[in-house]
Amino acid sequence: MRVTILGASGFVGHHLAAALRARGDEVVTASLRDPAAAATTSAGSDAVVNLAGAPVSQRWTKAHRREIARTRIDLPRAYLAALANVAPRPRAYVSASAVGYYGTSRSATFTETSPAAGDFLARVCADWEATADGAAALGLRVAKIRTGLALGTDGGALAKLLPLFRAGLGGVIGDGAQWCSWIHVDDLVGIYLHALDGVAGVLDATAPNPVVNRTFTRALGRALGRPTLVPVPAFAVGLLLGEAAVIVTEGQRVLPERTLATGYAFRYPGLDGALRALVNQASHT
Repeated sequence: MRVTILGASGFVGHHLAAALRARGDEVVTASLRDPAAAATTSAGSDAVVNLAGAPVSQRWTKAHRREIARTRIDLPRAYLAALANVAPRPRAYVSASAVGYYGTSRSATFTETSPAAGDFLARVCADWEATADGAAALGLRVAKIRTGLALGTDGGALAKLLPLFRAGLGGVIGDGAQWCSWIHVDDLVGIYLHALDGVAGVLDATAPNPVVNRTFTRALGRALGRPTLVPVPAFAVGLLLGEAAVIVTEGQRVLPERTLATGYAFRYPGLDGALRALVNQASHT
């Protein structure tokens, strides 16, 4: 299979490209900064994976809100418009999305059939996915991967947390009762491969056993053999991230119901096993 990856230089893109090459697939990379050029590069590929997008875990200024939307909606729309003039076109389009689609809740449980919420991030995710659906008009099979907190040692949130926890400075955020729908990066890549190999529609890329922040914090402390006694006040996260703080202070409980129903088997369904594997990997690099 020949796969074009848009956004291949990022954390997930790096892992996905490596996994594809390891199984004998050809990987082509392109940037959405030039949608027309990216479409031309995609000619002859069997599938396209779009991982591009400005980071959301920072303060949402007006300018950054525009960039979040532009990179997830405007640029992919321009890319698909240009792809209409490309031959031969890919047969599949797999787009990143996020569990922010569901909004935040301390009590609700979300699955792939749950509706979109109405906050800023949920609206972006809904428009992101609607843009991806435009690929179907070009005859492409479309899959959308709603990703939770991706855990890896070379990127994402865990890479930032490890030095703090190793120093004994890790602790519960706020009251610790907010949900964390996490996923080991190997399973995240596995779900992308699952979609590339023939699954269409929405797939939640979250492990089947989400935990609250308090549980996550203690599990990471156990994996590292370090105390987790330093709480992080919610207001401090708010000062750092502004409105984006809801991602970590509120969270959501997401179950990968359809992902499991379509036959994906998680390598790391439980948090303790996932963290032990990652910490062991980090100690050998």
